[in-house]
Amino acid sequence: MAKQVKSRQRVADHGEVFTAEREVNAMLNMVKPETERVDSRFLEPACGDGNFLSEILRRKLEAAKKRAIPPRRKKPLPLEFEKQSVIAVASIYGVDLLIDNVITCRNRLYEIWDKEYTEICKKEVNEDCQEAVRFILSRNIVCGNALSMKEVDENGNDTAEPIVFSEWAFVTGNNMQRKDYRFDKLLAGEYEPDPGAKKKKRKSVENEVGQMNLLDFLPEEKPSDEGEFLTSYIANYRRVQDHGE
Repeated sequence: MAKQVKSRQRVADHGEVFTAEREVNAMLNMVKPETERVDSRFLEPACGDGNFLSEILRRKLEAAKKRAIPPRRKKPLPLEFEKQSVIAVASIYGVDLLIDNVITCRNRLYEIWDKEYTEICKKEVNEDCQEAVRFILSRNIVCGNALSMKEVDENGNDTAEPIVFSEWAFVTGNNMQRKDYRFDKLLAGEYEPDPGAKKKKRKSVENEVGQMNLLDFLPEEKPSDEGEFLTSYIANYRRVQDHGE
């Protein structure tokens, strides 16, 4: 059984207590359909080393397997599972104050993904895809303060830099688009609507799942000129890391 407390000092300094596996599953079962949808977006504002996010990813990967099975076949197609599994990873977000938790969480999620990926794709495993998933996790699991919405230094103190999240989406064929948004502006909903765009939809399960929120409110509107929209590019999903930070 995983420990819920790493040390008394960390509890005193940061209030760090990890949620037990039983409670994690009970809480996620309250929004079970969303946890089993490959592209539903989750944000954990105090993710620790990933107790919630790892279970969400496991459920999503099971859904990815099912989506990758064509009619009249019993096994997932390797290439289709690869793409679906990348979507699953790219839809998971986390913030934590402590860098050791962030690093552990990223590695934990990668290992869960890579185990399923290598078991299904076998000889078709692609190193570029593995590197792309590591890069996506480096963008999606960040070291910061979810209350101030700022990045933090090695001591957990706020810096002047805002937390930035990337939205990932397949656009055409094997091309994936990355759009970066400031977290504070994203939550404030400060966007200039495009008359032709779909209406923004917000979902929250905060009351049901503690600090867990769905990020289904990532904007479909045209960004305004106030600086909340930072960058965008399109690349093959196996090569998103080529564009760096």
